[in-house]
Amino acid sequence: MHELGSRRRRQPAPARIVWRSLRDPWEAGARPWLELRDDEVPPRVVAGYAPVLVVWSSLWPHRPLDRIRFDLTPQPPGQDCVLRWTLTTDGELPSESTLGYLRHRLNYLINNRLRLSYGQ
Repeated sequence: MHELGSRRRRQPAPARIVWRSLRDPWEAGARPWLELRDDEVPPRVVAGYAPVLVVWSSLWPHRPLDRIRFDLTPQPPGQDCVLRWTLTTDGELPSESTLGYLRHRLNYLINNRLRLSYGQ
């Protein structure tokens, strides 16, 4: 397995809330945040342990062996959490331009769209 990228940042919601957002991005009543592009598919949750771990299948059909791991570190009760996303693959390494795109896209979805869905 190859690590393709990782980023760690605080999220303004408790870990249990962020975990639910990652487990089911389209949960009824939740603010929409996972807006997929034409070249992306909805992720499947392939592993999880509430409220500290979620692993998604690839968002990109042309990269089916990629996985996105989310590690959540709860902070004091009722406060924010720290979220690290890590992109890995058991497949071929992407070109530098593709790798840059994948990292940028994940960072945008998680550290912008998801973050803003909590009102920040």
